[in-house]
Amino acid sequence: MATAQEEASQTQGRQINIVYGANFTKDEVQFPGASIFSKDDERQVQFEHQGADLWCDYAVFYNKENRLRAIGNVRLQQGDSIEMNSARLDWNGNTSLAKAWENVDLSDGKMTLTTDTLYFDREKQISYYNSGGKVVDSVNVLTSKIGTYFTELKKVQFKNKVHIDNPEYIIDSEQLDYYRISKNVYMYGPSTITGEDYKIYCERGFYDTKVEQGYGIKNTRIDYDNKIIRGDSLYFDKATEYASATNNIKITDTINDGVIKAHYAEVFKGKDSVFATKRAVSISLVQNDSLYMHGDTLMATGKTDERIVRTFRNAKFYKTDLSGKCDSIHFSEKTGITQLITNPILWNVDNQITGDSIHLISDLETEKLDSLKVLENAFIISLDTISGTGYNQAKGKDLFGKFIENELKIIDLVKNTEVIYYVYNDDEELVGIDKTICSKIRLLMANNDIEDITFFVNPDGDIFPEKDLPVESRKLKGFIWRGDERILSKEEIFDEDDNNIELVKIRGIENPIDIDAEEEERSKNENDPVNNINSKATKPKKTQVQKV
Repeated sequence: MATAQEEASQTQGRQINIVYGANFTKDEVQFPGASIFSKDDERQVQFEHQGADLWCDYAVFYNKENRLRAIGNVRLQQGDSIEMNSARLDWNGNTSLAKAWENVDLSDGKMTLTTDTLYFDREKQISYYNSGGKVVDSVNVLTSKIGTYFTELKKVQFKNKVHIDNPEYIIDSEQLDYYRISKNVYMYGPSTITGEDYKIYCERGFYDTKVEQGYGIKNTRIDYDNKIIRGDSLYFDKATEYASATNNIKITDTINDGVIKAHYAEVFKGKDSVFATKRAVSISLVQNDSLYMHGDTLMATGKTDERIVRTFRNAKFYKTDLSGKCDSIHFSEKTGITQLITNPILWNVDNQITGDSIHLISDLETEKLDSLKVLENAFIISLDTISGTGYNQAKGKDLFGKFIENELKIIDLVKNTEVIYYVYNDDEELVGIDKTICSKIRLLMANNDIEDITFFVNPDGDIFPEKDLPVESRKLKGFIWRGDERILSKEEIFDEDDNNIELVKIRGIENPIDIDAEEEERSKNENDPVNNINSKATKPKKTQVQKV
């Protein structure tokens, strides 16, 4: 417990001192117990308090209560940096609290804060307003309903209808912290940054206003390069024309009506490209049906109408009547050709199609599937649905198919063609098994089943009664039935590893970060050339996305 002597010493240390009183008077009726000072022809009234000086035209000073009211051209000076001007000011020396009102402006030499009423706590070195204010520095104009300036941290915290005007962008937010030296912004609550060619929304994030670089970690969205990017954590850098995202990502191409989903993605505006991995899938509309394409890695590059989509390693795709898989997929928007590369297999409803290389060709005008090419070792197999045991088969060097209204209607097999086909009468009684070789075969399809077969150029074969064709002779050379691999839903394009990915923990979501300490560390790196160079050289963009 403080002694009377200690309390007296503290009170003396807090005492407001008169430096220049000029004209002195009293008015016990209007200001009982107060000393009244007014300026003379030479100078204003001046007071001093704990290293701060105050000047005014007129002052009502309550010496015993250690408080005063300053009126007219009030100026408060703290050290060499802080200066506040107003028309009126109340100052309590015991609590070190001050209230300034009417045309208030506070400046630290680099920034000016203006408001109608400003409260100043000299003990905590905090100034605040709650009736609207504006901060202007060398690059930004900031306005809000409520604001707090932390003198030592050189930080302003804005709340309620926050607005930042900059020649290059505009920021609107419910709350943000602005660091005057670094010009860094930390956003809380619904916030929007609108630049010349981008728009960012987040409910928690960081933005470097000098270089237009930042990230969001809560409900973040970036509208960028005709794309809408959403994810748990998003990073953006205007200078490098780069954006990246982590966890639960959705990238919507507003021009091509396509969607890419993944758990990590990068967008390069200058190259018109998107890179995605970790359960990556592209979704596009094909004849009122969604086509899902997945692989370990997805890349989409090129401008509209010249876009190329590539899927690498463990590539799979699915739509209602068409699915397949291979090592990689290459789609060219300019040619309309989708290539299935390395060990491809295609299922057209119940028909299994294999070959060394498979091409799906779309009509460039209608954007509908037009034709199919299977080059080298073409083989088509379907289960005989009546017997449930046999297989209809056709093979040749190459296969050429024709789609009509999204259905595979015509199939031509050429060079060294062979067929095994189960023939039934109208009562679905087995007539026999057709086994033929020739130079070319045409299959006409109806309801995704073989309706008619035409043989060209010296066909050699016959329809054998079932008992006359041994079971081992009912499969063509190279026959492999892979029905258990068939992709029957969009979920089946993902394997066990895809479905058990452990998502990266986004820093700052669960445990709040000491932003002041974070900002101090940033400032150290910026001011230390060695640290700055090292941090830039070793810090990958992926980490920047996660960091808050």
